[in-house]
Amino acid sequence: MNALQPIRGTRDLIGEEMRRHRHVAETARRIAELWGFEEWQTPVIEDTRVFTRSLGDTSDVVTKEMYTFEDRGGESITLRPENTAGVCRALVSNGLTQSLPQKVFYAGPMFRYERPQKGRYRQFHQIGIETVGAAEPLADAEAIACGQAILKALGVAEGTTLEINTLGDRESRTTYRSALIAFLSAHEAKLSADSRARLHRNPLRVLDSKDETDRAIVADAPDIFPYLTDTARAHWETVQRHLATFGVPFRVNPRIVRGLDYYSHTAFEFVTDRLGAQGTVMAGGRYDGLVEEMGGPPTPAVGWAAGIERLAMLTGAVPPPAPPVAVIPVGEAAEEAAIRVLTALREAGIRAEMAFRGTLKRRMERANRIGARAAVILGDSERAAGIAQVKDLATGEQQAVPIAELPARLRR
Repeated sequence: MNALQPIRGTRDLIGEEMRRHRHVAETARRIAELWGFEEWQTPVIEDTRVFTRSLGDTSDVVTKEMYTFEDRGGESITLRPENTAGVCRALVSNGLTQSLPQKVFYAGPMFRYERPQKGRYRQFHQIGIETVGAAEPLADAEAIACGQAILKALGVAEGTTLEINTLGDRESRTTYRSALIAFLSAHEAKLSADSRARLHRNPLRVLDSKDETDRAIVADAPDIFPYLTDTARAHWETVQRHLATFGVPFRVNPRIVRGLDYYSHTAFEFVTDRLGAQGTVMAGGRYDGLVEEMGGPPTPAVGWAAGIERLAMLTGAVPPPAPPVAVIPVGEAAEEAAIRVLTALREAGIRAEMAFRGTLKRRMERANRIGARAAVILGDSERAAGIAQVKDLATGEQQAVPIAELPARLRR
């Protein structure tokens, strides 16, 4: 019988890969907490409408990539493809729209049916932060600066570049949208099928097309900056000023866009050339209309998400845990005493293991195989004398140590 394999686009995290994955999540969690973000955990499955409302019925994620099914009760359920919508739904569901702002951190698995490639999987993992209930430019800048602080703590900030843009307010986008449609309509025949479909419905998405012909056309498209209202321009300039104060370098990229109407003002990405074509490691922006889409009141919000897999690929090797201490009973009668020693060491914060069976020789071989730094040997004579033989497995030195002093001695 053939051995079962993981589903295409998924993978097991074991050893060094698991250590890197955990390192990214734990580092991000620690930094986000320092910046005042509290961790939330929302369900992996949601009512499908959470995502059709938030991502748009015509987006690639909704039309091509979501894992959606009908449960036994006839409800349409979706495995979450992203978590911002879930956070906004949770804010409304838990009555927190009266307790703003809320600063949220999350980490966990997401699911999208897409072609697996380097750093991209059908089950993937993200970290993210959301500041919900703050309209000020300082919230945008703080979210970005917190992201950079996490990249810096992971040791990957130096290889990434922050690119930012503004989408303006609704009035700015309405005027800009008309100018963009006029420009693109003149080139409509040369646009890709996807871009032609988006031209009148969602023209900003054309600016983000990956089609080479589209990209050549939009290189000459107008930028939004001449169409900004005074209010939108002030927000944009203040965000840039705050980023400079935070010490976050950036470059303006007018082609960073978000296609849905509830996005506004700041849009940004941290990009790198260390991952080939898939260069974005962290992306986000302001989404002042999303909470309202979830049935809540109009609520400003800003945030970002980052792929754990991609960040883990950029980090260096993560050291394995400290080598353990091997507790080795000699004979069955010594096992009870060995268990008590094992428990005392673990309670003292010392990593300790004991083989479940085997002779002294076999247990010593296992101690070497697991990379133990010391062996605590307990036989009948040691138990009677209230001592254990402690052998340094690096030097071969061995000495008798009172059992009560083992935790203190091995901690040193």
